[in-house]
Amino acid sequence: MKKFYWQLMLTGFGFSVLGYFLLLAGIESTFPAFLIALIAGGLLFGILKARSLRASDFPLFTLPLAYTALLWAVCMMVSFGYVGHMSWVVYSFLHFPFIPAFFISNIEGESRIFLWAPLSFELAFFVPVMVKILFQKKGFLIPRKNSIIVLSIILLAFASGGAVQWQRSKSVLPSYGFAYGGGYSSTDLRLYEVSNPDNKLPKLKNRSDFTINNPKQMPVLDGAEAAFPVYSAFANAVYENIKDVSKQKDIVSFSNTIYAYERLLSEDVDIYFGAEPSVKQREMAKKAGKELVMTPIGKEAFVFFVNQHNPIDSLSVSDIKGIYSGGIKNWAQLGGKSDRIVAFQRPEDSGSQTLLEKIMADQPIIKPMKEEVPAGMGGIIEQVADYRNFENAIGFSFRFFATGMRDSSNIKLLAINGVKPDPENISSRSYPFTASLYAITLKSNKNKTITPFLNWMKGPQGQKLVEDVGYIKKG
Repeated sequence: MKKFYWQLMLTGFGFSVLGYFLLLAGIESTFPAFLIALIAGGLLFGILKARSLRASDFPLFTLPLAYTALLWAVCMMVSFGYVGHMSWVVYSFLHFPFIPAFFISNIEGESRIFLWAPLSFELAFFVPVMVKILFQKKGFLIPRKNSIIVLSIILLAFASGGAVQWQRSKSVLPSYGFAYGGGYSSTDLRLYEVSNPDNKLPKLKNRSDFTINNPKQMPVLDGAEAAFPVYSAFANAVYENIKDVSKQKDIVSFSNTIYAYERLLSEDVDIYFGAEPSVKQREMAKKAGKELVMTPIGKEAFVFFVNQHNPIDSLSVSDIKGIYSGGIKNWAQLGGKSDRIVAFQRPEDSGSQTLLEKIMADQPIIKPMKEEVPAGMGGIIEQVADYRNFENAIGFSFRFFATGMRDSSNIKLLAINGVKPDPENISSRSYPFTASLYAITLKSNKNKTITPFLNWMKGPQGQKLVEDVGYIKKG
């Protein structure tokens, strides 16, 4: 028996290494590369061992499968399916023949391999055994009692782990991953970069009334993803030779709402663009001894949207509060189809999440959907899930970002209290969730170009760019 298991483990290890060479040979994804190698190894091992198979050996061939099933089920229950949990490190070492597959796949954030590497190998070598049993001419009586016990353990273990996975799928999704901005952005912002000669930034008909010639005096800009086109257009109009300057210095930057705000407080950024800061961010400024100067430069609608096939066209403010507090859980409660509501949120301290919190006031907000994403050089972390356009989904964002920076053909913006989020209703503030777009600075900043730059943003040329980008001028 010991010889059999040593041979099994060495074969598994060898074909795990083969999976790595398949990647080098041109298979782009880790998951199919390792599965191909391990299935091939399992089949080869099974064919060789099935030749000398005796009836009494049948439980021997099922024990590795039972081992994997039990270990996977235990780790699933301990970690609630989160593969970033330390229990999966133990799982990996207890499946050491597959460590090469686990290691390479973990770097790429491919968590499925934890189950399917050992399972594909063990099922593959079990296939020749079953073929021999089914096509045996003479009676091939396997030990019924022991076999039933082992097979029952396998079924119960997979059922238990599967139940945990099913429960987890209600609140945690696989990641889309952010493909742009070094992982910070869900949208291709290159279209709005000042260094891109083919950018789609709006241009002024005449030369800007205010310009900054000295690169050392150019305020460093950063902010929310939705605001990037606005402040990029400002810099393109005001900063002389910005295309050349940006090659030497990162003046017009993007690191998203959360990190950009931190950079403002650490004085790495001179002007932050976005929605009003959250309570937590205001407290950060207070603790840092920084006084914020908030200059409104435009208006925007905070919108809620659903799948285009959702029959709901309008919700009330109380409906929104009911959905995001967990009081309203099914679309049928709002006159729609009988289907549970999947309410997506945004990360804490992001501009849109801050506005949701403002709408909810003192009402607690339900826990957000999560997704698993790769964590740098290995591991998996959980973060708030990006919106998925399920037929029963609802999400929120800023109007320009949802319709101007991303494909909006499959979503529908909802009216609130019967008022649509169109430019006229935003300008008059009759749309209930009208928000301001701010340029936020520190009062202590000594850069003398900041104040005239802010005044220019509020002036005719700055406001023309705000409108041309797709926002509503501040009025």
